[in-house]
Amino acid sequence: MATPAEAAAMRRAVALAARGLGSTSPNPVVGCVILNAEGRTAGEGLHRRAGGPHAEVDALRAAGERARGGTAVVTLEPCDHTGRTGPCTQALIEAGIARVVHAVADPTPTAAGGAATLRAAGVDVESGLLAAEAEQGNTAWLTAMRLGRPHITWKYAATLDGRTAAADGTSRWITSAESRADVHRLRAESDAVLVGSGTARTDDPHLAVRGIDGATQPLRVVLDTEATAVRPGARVLDGAAETVVAVAEDLPYEVTAHLPEVWRLPRGATGLDLRALLGLLHARGVRSVLLEGGATLAGAFAAAGAVDRVIGYLAPALLGDGPAVLTGAGITTVTDAMRLRLTEATLIGPDLRVTAIPCEKEN
Repeated sequence: MATPAEAAAMRRAVALAARGLGSTSPNPVVGCVILNAEGRTAGEGLHRRAGGPHAEVDALRAAGERARGGTAVVTLEPCDHTGRTGPCTQALIEAGIARVVHAVADPTPTAAGGAATLRAAGVDVESGLLAAEAEQGNTAWLTAMRLGRPHITWKYAATLDGRTAAADGTSRWITSAESRADVHRLRAESDAVLVGSGTARTDDPHLAVRGIDGATQPLRVVLDTEATAVRPGARVLDGAAETVVAVAEDLPYEVTAHLPEVWRLPRGATGLDLRALLGLLHARGVRSVLLEGGATLAGAFAAAGAVDRVIGYLAPALLGDGPAVLTGAGITTVTDAMRLRLTEATLIGPDLRVTAIPCEKEN
């Protein structure tokens, strides 16, 4: 059974893991704390970027000889395979670690099995400590591994009466500067930012991260079915970050000649085939997507069952008319509503930021 010191170390490991959000894909975010034989912190570490040291190795380097006979507390089961780095199981065994406590089992067939390898080497292993907290911090990667598609966060900004713009189309700025800065934090934690042709045409968005030092720029993705919204000189073509424009596969090639990277996708019922898009993003190593498109695109993702988290920035204002937050989700009656569970509500400047996740459907 885990000790109080191990539980405190796991909370610290979860916090360390969060520092890697947005920079580790296609790998998970992982944190690790090494306790010495007396149960005191000897070293800590995290996985900072793909190809770099894993959290366990980072923590072992910080601990040095103090790790011998100690305990490794890690948010994810130590890997048992050789990729761009060696197996963490071997590093832990060679360092003389006597006990490993991990929160979540690794669901991938290539890296799983670390716990069994450690036990076979005589290491005491315990799993499941603060699993819910660790899962939440690593939800994007875990979703991608389990479903074979990126984790999707739909972000929107609206008035209290659910309007994203006024009747005349004006929308800048519904929410505060503080909320807009917080959106850049969300971008920095995401592997890709995605909008549709309507947003690209109306707002000419930049979609890159600003105001956060050292941020890894997300992939900018625009769904532009007919290749008419992203024109030469569009802000997403400025080179601040990589940009992909997804278009219908039956379009002439000459209409996309000005675009840096084009994905040609099958047409779906109301635009492009979203499943094909998500498959390409997953293959690209994208594990988390921030959906910043308008009501129609959000509705298409909701209808496809591809919204994993909703973050709404609600301004203390009323418009009474104008575009609604969500359209085209295929919901015609209250009994079919997409039910959500609130996980957070906090003030961001004068605005209210509400976070919710879909409720699990009853069988």
